[in-house]
Amino acid sequence: MTERQFMHCIKRMQAGDKGGLKEIYDDYITFIYSVILSIIRNKEDAEDVTSEFFIKLWDTADNFQSGHKHKAWLTTIAHNMAIDFLRKYRKEILVGDDLETDNAPIESPESQVIDKLSFKEALAELSEKEEEIINLKILGQLTFKEIASILHMPMGTVTWKYQNGIAKLRRSGYGA
Repeated sequence: MTERQFMHCIKRMQAGDKGGLKEIYDDYITFIYSVILSIIRNKEDAEDVTSEFFIKLWDTADNFQSGHKHKAWLTTIAHNMAIDFLRKYRKEILVGDDLETDNAPIESPESQVIDKLSFKEALAELSEKEEEIINLKILGQLTFKEIASILHMPMGTVTWKYQNGIAKLRRSGYGA
């Protein structure tokens, strides 16, 4: 979705048209869910917070200022909601709990188990911040500057953590 299309959807939302929210939802549900899941690390809780995200987006549509990058704005809201959730509930979150996608090709049960274990082992090599930064960069297609702003970190630290995380994944056989 372009900045112009997003602004059009926001204006529709401000006028009470839920169709604008639906368009944003359709374009960004997967992305927002992945941002939240990378922080919360629990599928069910991430689904709940993602649902709350779109309710909050409807309620705060008036706060969006044209001229800002909408994807960074959405990511900031999702990131803050996930952090707030963790602070509020302070419960133990299982790392990598059922991170499968519905569009995965059909494989034998044995190879699925081996692949899932290998990927979990590769992810275990990453720090939480490295994983979060990689998700924001690759899935979110955000710039390092945008990520630094969202995470309140120096841009040099963000790029270093990204490079370090990618190097760890490459050593595990999962890097690009």
